[in-house]
Amino acid sequence: MNEETYDMIEHVIDNAFKGNLNFKFYDFLKENKIKKHEIDAFNESSVAAELSDLTLQLEEYIKGGADDEHKQLREAYGFISKPQARKIKEYLYGILLDGWRYSSDKRPGRRRKSSK
Repeated sequence: MNEETYDMIEHVIDNAFKGNLNFKFYDFLKENKIKKHEIDAFNESSVAAELSDLTLQLEEYIKGGADDEHKQLREAYGFISKPQARKIKEYLYGILLDGWRYSSDKRPGRRRKSSK
């Protein structure tokens, strides 16, 4: 995956907070015939780590609490409702799941012969 793909994922993250939750990462990977080593590199990248951190922060924001950490999360994510935060969290986590699933699907192995 090239640098433009990573930039695109960054824009997908930004757009998710604007309510645009329609990017299908798995479909993108299939259409662009991304190789296993490329998706594995993405899964280990700082962009994937950012996705993971965002999902964890949103999870904590949704849970709520009175301590300082939750106060910071309310300040950071207070502009979105908790139901919308749940949708965004599931969407962003879905991108991570798509990357892991695609990598798993690309494991080397014997190809099945089609029966006639």
